[in-house]
Amino acid sequence: MRKQGLLIILTFFALSLLLTACAQEQTPGSSQPEVETSAGPAAADSVKAATGPELEPVALAEGTIREDGTFRIVATTTQVNDLAQILTEGVDGIEITPLMGAGVDPHLYQPTEADIAAMNTADMVIYSGLHLEGQFDAIFEALNEQGVLIYALSKPVKDSGFVIGGFDLSDELVNVDDPHFWFDPRNWQLSTQALAETLATIDPDHADTYQANAVAYVEQLAALYDWAVAGMSSVPAGQRQLVTSHDAFQYFGAAFGWRLSAIQGISTEAEAGVGDIQETVDFVIGNDIPVLFVESSLPPDTIEAVQAAIAADDGQVRVGVRELYSDAMGEPGTFGGTYTGMIAENVYTILQSYQCAGAEVTIPAWPESLTPAPPAELLTVDCGTLGS
Repeated sequence: MRKQGLLIILTFFALSLLLTACAQEQTPGSSQPEVETSAGPAAADSVKAATGPELEPVALAEGTIREDGTFRIVATTTQVNDLAQILTEGVDGIEITPLMGAGVDPHLYQPTEADIAAMNTADMVIYSGLHLEGQFDAIFEALNEQGVLIYALSKPVKDSGFVIGGFDLSDELVNVDDPHFWFDPRNWQLSTQALAETLATIDPDHADTYQANAVAYVEQLAALYDWAVAGMSSVPAGQRQLVTSHDAFQYFGAAFGWRLSAIQGISTEAEAGVGDIQETVDFVIGNDIPVLFVESSLPPDTIEAVQAAIAADDGQVRVGVRELYSDAMGEPGTFGGTYTGMIAENVYTILQSYQCAGAEVTIPAWPESLTPAPPAELLTVDCGTLGS
């Protein structure tokens, strides 16, 4: 039965790749997104199956949980893997397989044969959702049909009405949601609670552990949010502008009171054009923005192009003291390799970069109760290293 399921999934996978290639060939002249200058929706390149609903979890067949002593979970993105590890801590018999590593762009990630094999033998696949993992849609549908529990962390956020939507990409793709919901820690609290409830339902023998882990982590997320608000709001309101490579930070900006602008839209599937670069150049010059930010999961080319164009016009703009984490966290075992560290390091990077550019900034002390603690090298920065 599992071998037959794998053949079905491989067929879906091949079809998905073929359709993707055809779609790219049919739209060589598609228009590029406009740069967004507020915290509202912006145009994007393309999002597959954008109007479709999230897959609803299906019940596992009776007796399949730990029938061989192991409950197998596959986690797609780094953020998903981090949360799954936190909530299952202390539960024996859990095997979690992460698919994407640090610095990987989930918009473009193509599942490998090993990924497909892992998902085909899994009891549960946890993914981010809102079509962030655009290349997985057909595979998720096939797995769902053969009884694997497919669970989207974005579902409770979507159900609660806390997604940023209304992106009309074309006549066919309308009312698209921004998939970067995790950048508001309050959304991540909803995802934490809902996943813990789901795990408790399918594994009632360890329900208390899942729930206790969730309660403790939700408290950590509340402390993280309060710390970040204090720091991000210390920058004068007129200077709270974040310019990045692609539009991944709308939720981050809405959570902490910053306006966002990006060269690309909410997806990275299409490259930015000359028009996008020039619009960003005009926006940066017109708003006297001192710093641009490169993202860890994207090449720095577009940001560097904006910086070069401004320099050619006798202007000057700097690049942040380090890259921002956007679609992926840092390396395992590092501060930025955790959700808490990813959010906190982004806050440090933004505040330190603006501080080096002359803005009045207050970076609050790290709460003693919040773990992990930032490394000492993150707390100070040499402004002379700020890219110029």
